[in-house]
Formats: sequence, C-alpha cells, structure tokens
Amino acid sequence: MPARVVDYLVAAVSTLGVRHIFGVDGANIEDLYDAIFDSPHDVTGIIAKHEFSAATMADGYARSTGGLGVVAATSGGGAMNLVAGLTESFASRVPVLALIGQPPTALEGNGAFQDTSGRAGTIDAVGLFSEITRYCARVETGADLPAKVARAVGAARRGGPAVLLLPKDVQQADVGDIAPFRPPARFDIQDEGELVRVRAALAAARRTGKVVIIAGDQVARDDARDELARLAAILDASVGVAPDAKDVYDNADPGFRGVAGSMGHPELTAALRSAALCLLIGTRLPITARTGLDEPLAHCVVASIGAAAPHVPAMHAASTNLAGTLATLSDELAEAPSALDRGLDRGTNSLTPLQVPPATGPGLRYRELMETIGHALPDGTDIFADAGNTGAAAVHHLRISRGARFVVALGMGGMGYAFGAGIGSAFARHRRGDGIRRTVVIAGDGSFYMHGMEVHTAIEHRLPITFIVLNNNAHGMCVTREQLYYRDRYSFNRFQPSQLGDGIAAMFPLLPAFSVRAIGELADTVRHCTELPGPSFISIDCDPDEIPPFVPFLTTLEASRRQQ
Repeated sequence: MPARVVDYLVAAVSTLGVRHIFGVDGANIEDLYDAIFDSPHDVTGIIAKHEFSAATMADGYARSTGGLGVVAATSGGGAMNLVAGLTESFASRVPVLALIGQPPTALEGNGAFQDTSGRAGTIDAVGLFSEITRYCARVETGADLPAKVARAVGAARRGGPAVLLLPKDVQQADVGDIAPFRPPARFDIQDEGELVRVRAALAAARRTGKVVIIAGDQVARDDARDELARLAAILDASVGVAPDAKDVYDNADPGFRGVAGSMGHPELTAALRSAALCLLIGTRLPITARTGLDEPLAHCVVASIGAAAPHVPAMHAASTNLAGTLATLSDELAEAPSALDRGLDRGTNSLTPLQVPPATGPGLRYRELMETIGHALPDGTDIFADAGNTGAAAVHHLRISRGARFVVALGMGGMGYAFGAGIGSAFARHRRGDGIRRTVVIAGDGSFYMHGMEVHTAIEHRLPITFIVLNNNAHGMCVTREQLYYRDRYSFNRFQPSQLGDGIAAMFPLLPAFSVRAIGELADTVRHCTELPGPSFISIDCDPDEIPPFVPFLTTLEASRRQQ
C-alpha cells in the first residue's frame, strides 16, 4: 500500500495508463518526484525548461494517446506559469490533470513564501484555476484524496484540465488505510432525441441532394476516424476538416475537399454551395473554421454532432463518444434507402491553393517549402505546428498521411505551444511500441524565442523529433498586420538577423542542426533528419513580407486594390 499522499498519486497515475509526468521541480512539489523515484510503477518524471511547456507536453501527450496527460508544478510562479498552457487544454477540451504544490498548511495566510491560499490578501489559487479548468480543489487531508482524484479525473475526461492543489505537508501525510485508486467509470453523453432528428435530416438530404461533412478535432480525441470514414462513404459525402483537424480524414480520398475557414480551400466552399445538408462532426465551427462559410451555410440545412453545440444555428445532438455515435448512425443509415445508385460524382482530390501575391524578398516561399517538407516526410509522421503565418501555411499546404497526427493549437493560439506538445507526443508515441516514429515540430522564429529551448529536453531524452523553424527574423503575422491594417508606416516586429541553425549547432554540439537557404537543399535535409534515431533541428530562411494563405489578409488586399 502507498504510504504517503504523493505515493498514492503516482500509483493512481499509473493505474490510469499514464507513463510520464511532465513538470518543473521545486520545493513545494519535490515530494512528488521523490515518490516517482521510489515507485514500483512504470512512471517517469520529465523535467521541462518552463511550466508552460510542461503543460503543453501533457496536452500533446493526451492528444496522441487519447487518454490523460499529467503535469506537475510547484507553488507561486511555477503554478502561474501553467495558466497559458492549461487554457489551451481548456479551450480545446484536452484532458489534463495538473498537480500543483502549495506551501505548508500552517503557513498559509501567515506570510508563507508563494502563498496562494486566498487568505490574508493573497492570490486565491482555487478561484484562479477554477476559471480555466473543469475542476479545481485543494486536498486538505489524506482522507480527501481518493474522492478528489476521482472527481478530477472524471472532469478531465469530459474535456479539459483539472487541478489538484497540494500543500506540502499534505503531500507528505500518511494516507492511512485506504483502498487503491480505481478509475471512475466513464460516463458518455448521447442525446438520443436530437440524434433522431439529425438522422432524419440526413436521410432526407440523401434523397434530395448532396451531404457535406465538416469534421473537427473531437474526431481525433474520440478515436473516431474509421467511423467518420465509414459514415462519409455511406452518405457519399464530400468531407472538409477544421484547421486543427487535418488528420481526421484521409487527405488523399477523392471526397476530401480540404480545410474549412480562414486557411481553407475553395473546393469546400463550392461543395457547400450545392449541398442539401452540412453535417458538423466534432467541431463548434469557430471563426477560424467558418471564415467565408457563413453565406453558404445560411442556405442549407446544418446539423451537428459533438460534445458542444456549434457557433452557427444548427440542430445539435450532443455526443462525448463520437466513435460509438457515428458507428450507430452508420449502421442505421446503411439500412435505409438512399440515392447512392444515382452515381453521385465525388470528384477528384485536387485542391486549389489560395492565390497570394508573389513574394520578392529573401528566403524560401511558404507553399514550396511546405509541399517539399510534406513529400519528404515518411508516412505516419506526426506534425505539430505553431500558430501564425507558419501555422497558416502548414494548415493550408501540408497533406497529412493516414495514421499520423496533425495538431495546431487554435484554442488560445499561444506561441511556442508546438515545442512542448510535440515533445509530449513523442514520448507517448515512442513508448507505445510504434518503433522509431518521427515527430516534427514546425514553428516560426518568434515561437522559438519563446519556448524553443525545450529542444534541450528532446536532447536529454534522445527523442525521435525534428524541429523545423521558419526564420524570417520577425513576428511574421504581426508584420503582415502592420502592412495591411496600419499602412506599413512602421514595424515593431522585425528583428536583427540571426543564424538559428548555426547557433543551435554551437550550443548543442551533439545535435544535428542545419541551415537551409535554398529550396534545393530542403528535401535531402528533411529526409536525412527523419532517418536519424534522435532529435534534429532545421532552420529555414524565409521572407518576412510574404503574405500567408490566410483569407482575412487576402480579402483585405483585394478590397484595397478595388479602392485604388
């Protein structure tokens, strides 16, 4: 039997199938690491360079396992540094459990260092974290632990982070004679009444016209890719994906119509204009996924299946288990009469890239470099992309192979997310018996300056991960906005030139690091890096003035031309 609260926590994490706890050590969380060291369970503590990245490691781990990610942090600044990472998990409904140390109970409200008890005018950690999590509680005694761990796990499984605040003396306390942790039973929601309405609408649409599906990242979280593919085939549907869900449907399928929204493809918009019904699956269709689609959506029936209702008017059937819901729906629709024998043309899979103004500055161009990277990567390579111009180019131009993960953090869009999340996913994938499965992080130099030193974590653990940094010596999207919306009168977002590849090579002599300055060098460099057993780094020179494939920018440019 575990002796201390921290021993119980490590055993509980193991029971949940979690093999890594990501974090940064400190005085008020060090007992947890002591328990990890002595634990008979297969749980490893991974020390990150910053708590934000530790939180995104847990996020990426959860996205790739379909289970829980766990992050640990000490009190004070360590706890506060988790906030940005946990808000991404909250907005994207990713299950993460955060174990946060607190000062000893007797000192709370009495001048304790890093006191966030809410007493004597201090910050109230429960109030703060309750706003950005599905559940937050202080563990006051060892006897409280089983119930609060169970509630935290249940809340996280419903989609989002949960926090347990752990005073140092409570962590060290004897748990007494309590039973081993048993995971709470999974509780899935399926709105049968609304699902009947959705099924009837689909049956009617099949008789009168075309169905278009727009799928979101809940499909990946619920491991429902096969069920989505089967439903699409039964409906003879055209399929588009939200920008953060490129991996949920076969990008090479003839029915694939590309990405929806601000980084999207015109083929999906055209399909919607002639559709009888649009079925949203696992997406709320936020603005990044519906830019340019409000008008065609207003002229067709819209139905939705997913954990939360969409941001557009629709009949909505709630489901927290898309794999089960889509399987049942497919079984029922497969037995119903349809228009499949009319030989509806699904078309060919040829996507039209958005037309951007030709760039004239130095470096490689977004489309050419993304397509080159895509062709050079082995099938099954997981890709984590950061937000911004780099993310827009990756979403629009990269084709994702079957079985691979593609993640771009659009919940909060925090810069530097991909470095930690890619590392967390690499731990998950590498330990699951997938062999040397490569993970690739694609980010800009601005994101690198924020959290790119997590490269060190990858080196320490010899992870099979390649970091590709597009170096335009700028915060590229901010430069574009200065040009388009503020008449290009100034720039706060251009940097002095830096040689990132050379700098990383000097800093980490054992890390294969490369600088790519011509397109002819890129493919061979990427292939070489993906054949290596450990981490690698590629810096690619880019033009800070190139406009990315981003609909709001291109619309603004077109409007400006018309006014001239």
